Amino acid sequence: MRKLLIPLIILTIFIGSMSVFVVNEGERAIVIRFGRVLKTDDDLARIYPPGLQFKVPFFDHVKYLDALVQTMDDQSDRFVTSEKKDVIIDSYVKWRIANFGQYYLSTGGGNRMTAEALLQRKVADGLRAEIGSKTIKEIVSEKRELVMSNVLRDLQKSANDLGIKVIDLRIKKINLPDEISESIYARMRAERETVARKHRSQGQEKADIIRSQAELEVATTLAEAEKISRVTRGEADATVARIYAQSYGKDPEFFHFLRSLQAYKKSFNSKSDILVVDPNTEFFQYMKAPTANPS
Repeated sequence: MRKLLIPLIILTIFIGSMSVFVVNEGERAIVIRFGRVLKTDDDLARIYPPGLQFKVPFFDHVKYLDALVQTMDDQSDRFVTSEKKDVIIDSYVKWRIANFGQYYLSTGGGNRMTAEALLQRKVADGLRAEIGSKTIKEIVSEKRELVMSNVLRDLQKSANDLGIKVIDLRIKKINLPDEISESIYARMRAERETVARKHRSQGQEKADIIRSQAELEVATTLAEAEKISRVTRGEADATVARIYAQSYGKDPEFFHFLRSLQAYKKSFNSKSDILVVDPNTEFFQYMKAPTANPS
């Protein structure tokens, strides 16, 4: 009896260990019996939450599924815009399993690679539809957010048949093929050069206007100064003439003497000049020796 007790205990322990399984935190489990998923009374897949669970040994197979949020870092793909220009877009998707039974059946036994391959195809289809209706300028501008929100909305609907809930979709990077980049850069350079020429032309026009106004102000100022100088000179000449006239009226003889001195100064100013004049003329009357007045 004792000989049978020990093997019986060992067999019981073995069968007991084969009858339980542990679902870790962040996981869910489903049980497959004879190739079919065990279901609830509602004909839904029976989902086993974290903790110690039981199964029928030898007949039940446990499939563990990740319940955490997954990140699918999509590979870069090429799309065509409404301008028939190619763009290369790099995106990623955040997703998790929403319906574990549906996920298991639609992904070939809960294969994550299969799930992401199917999800990637849906992402590409959504991006292709959105990118095809937008220009390059719209895609890289504020409408980039609109593109992502539209694709995310459609993806959330279409991913239900995979048992997947799509949480977020983001476009990480938008690149242009080399040949398109060169043409766009050339167009941008041409646009910048056009703007630069416009600014230079406007600057030159303003400079010409400022220069013309300055020259006009200078000419006006010089003309006004010339006018003032002529008036001042005329007034001075009139004053001189009036003084001469007053002096002549007071003492004609002294006035003649003064005028003669001025004439002498101008006539004999240059030492190299030769002047042939009759000394007895009236011009030299003040250079003669004075005659004695009769008493």
